[in-house]
Amino acid sequence: MSKVPKISESEWLVMKAIWDENPISSNRVVEILSDSTQWNPKTIKTLLTRLVKKGAVGFETEGRSYLYYPLIEEQILVKEESKSFLKRVFRGALKPMIATMVESEDLSVEEIEELKRLLSKK
Repeated sequence: MSKVPKISESEWLVMKAIWDENPISSNRVVEILSDSTQWNPKTIKTLLTRLVKKGAVGFETEGRSYLYYPLIEEQILVKEESKSFLKRVFRGALKPMIATMVESEDLSVEEIEELKRLLSKK
């Protein structure tokens, strides 16, 4: 894939439902998101349509239902969003971002060891 689409915060919630269960019907996406949002079904279906137009989601028809599936792996979008966040908030500087995250979060011993392991691999 040449260009990774920009995904809004609302679209991320829809994508997470699709990554968790795919293929997935629009009714099932509505059911999942109705538990955690105040969105009406039409809003959720609009978000699905946007994701299809952006090339993040594909669909197939099964009778009168649409079954949606991801066209982009979750890890690819996470990586792109991370790069965008780094550029936008920290002007592309990784060290201040890591320092901010480490200083502002309570890390378990396991998390600290994992960070050490990742840095030593680099």
